[in-house]
Parts: sequence; C-alpha cells; structure tokens
Amino acid sequence: MDRMIYVAMTGAKHILEQQAVVAHNLANASTTGYRAAASAFRAVPVQGDGLPTRTFVVDSTPAANFEPGPLQHTGRDLDVAVQGTGWIAVQANDGSEAYTRNGSLQVSTNGLLQTRNGLNVVGEGGPIAIPADSNITIADDGTVSAVSTMPPPKSVNVLGRIKLVNPSEAQLVRGGDGLFRLADGSGAEADAKVQLAAGALEGSNVNPVEEMISMISLARSFDMQMQLLSNAKQNATQASQILAVNA
Repeated sequence: MDRMIYVAMTGAKHILEQQAVVAHNLANASTTGYRAAASAFRAVPVQGDGLPTRTFVVDSTPAANFEPGPLQHTGRDLDVAVQGTGWIAVQANDGSEAYTRNGSLQVSTNGLLQTRNGLNVVGEGGPIAIPADSNITIADDGTVSAVSTMPPPKSVNVLGRIKLVNPSEAQLVRGGDGLFRLADGSGAEADAKVQLAAGALEGSNVNPVEEMISMISLARSFDMQMQLLSNAKQNATQASQILAVNA
C-alpha cells in the first residue's frame, strides 16, 4: 500500500513537470537552433529507519536532443548555420562564455558582431568589431571579412574569426537562458574542424508531432496515477471497515 501511494504521488508530480518540458519544446518548435529538452523518470527507495516500503519517483538529470535541425537557406550575409556538430561561442549576459547554434547575427550600434538577442559573438582574439559602411562576408571556417562600400573600391579586410567549438555533448549543460555551457564552467577550445554554412540558418530539432503524442501520453499517465491514489484510498477505507467489524 505504502509503495503504491508514494510512487503514484511522486509520479504524478513529475509527470506535471515533464508536461512543462514538452510544452516548452512545442513553444520553441520554430526557434532557430533550438535543441529539444528531454527528461526521464526512475524509482528509488526511501532510505531511513524502518522497513523499506516507500519508493519515490525522481526526475533524472534533464538532457537535450543534440540531433541537428533542418537547414533553412535565407541568402542573408549575416546568417550562418553550423554544419554537423559544433557550436558558436558567445558572451552571455553574466560575462561567461556560452554556446549556441543560433547563427542569426547582426551588427550592434557600437559596431560589434552580435546575435539577434544582443549577445556579443566571441572571436578567437576577442569581440569582432565591424567597420561602418562595409559589406560583411563570413567564410566556412568562421573568418569574418569586410569590404568598404565607400569609393574607391578597397581590398578585403579580415576582421577576425568566430570562435567555433565542439566539446563533448556529455560536458554540456543548458542554462536558464537557453544557452549551453561546459559543466565545469571553463571555456572550450576552438576547433578548426567546425564549419559554417553562410546564408543559412538551422531550424529547431523539435518534432511537433512527437511532442504532441508525448503530451497526450503524459496526460493519460497522470490520470493513471490519480486512479492509483483513488484505489489506494478505497483499499484503506475497506480495510478499516473490516478491522472495525472484527473488533
């Protein structure tokens, strides 16, 4: 009886949390470079005095689906998509180095290369400054070049190289801002093998159909947990009545 009550109670609680994860994935089905979140459940016994009759359900460490999303060709000079594995290094709001697959870039009013949400792109030599009145091109290896639009025509100037990294997926954790970081808080080494596709963006790897099916399945699982609690209550009530009659 105890085991059923505690498993059902904690299972229902974590199913609600998993529904929130699925809802978050669905909300980001069209977010550029988004990596779908995943979670799993497991049952563990409660350690303590007395008989080990109580078992809790716990949510295992949340993970992410690192499968690449579809490439969407935009033709825009400041749009880049990571080909295969790898990440674009950016400076997060807290000053730490973080990683994203969202390659929709822009030039800030201060002339710095940034993401669309205002995070500075990390270059191998620091932030990348973009001169005014220039046409920008980004090569496959992340090299950012500029040609002045002011006459007379000038030669191509290399402004810097975007820091591209490819740490082990097991080392990456997702932060509350949606960016990934190394679990130990350090910065990853640049990887020359990571390549970009210019004029394209990587779409979200969320499969809306699978997420909707998962949402329906979770709703049914929640109903089952509630039914177990109801059955446990009925069993306890009937057991009390039997004991009262025998007394």
